[in-house]
Amino acid sequence: MKDRDIREHAFTGPRPNRIRHARRLARLTQAKLAEAIGVGASAVAQWELPSGTSPTAEHLERIATVCSVSFEWLATGRGAAVQGVAETPAIDVGELAADEFEDRLLVAFRRVPRRKREAFVRWMEEFF
Repeated sequence: MKDRDIREHAFTGPRPNRIRHARRLARLTQAKLAEAIGVGASAVAQWELPSGTSPTAEHLERIATVCSVSFEWLATGRGAAVQGVAETPAIDVGELAADEFEDRLLVAFRRVPRRKREAFVRWMEEFF
């Protein structure tokens, strides 16, 4: 991968800049992007201005699809711009409580003084 490609995949910035960047990655003019997503060219121009209007979620989804970029990156700036690039998730969902009971147990466990946690965990393991 070229150095320029790496910078393009790691790009972050305000939403207007991300929209412009996505459009340029797809090698589209404002008019061609507008045509592809079913809006006027002036709408795309507004979306790319720092003080311009913001696109709707539906339009962001269309931009992401047409430009082959990640919706999350386009909407929030998180993650990789280009789909298929390995991303580090913001959280590991396996670490979240599966239900209300696990959540309550975790909250209760966090109240146990540190010095007593080991004994508590051993008791739980033996209990089950």
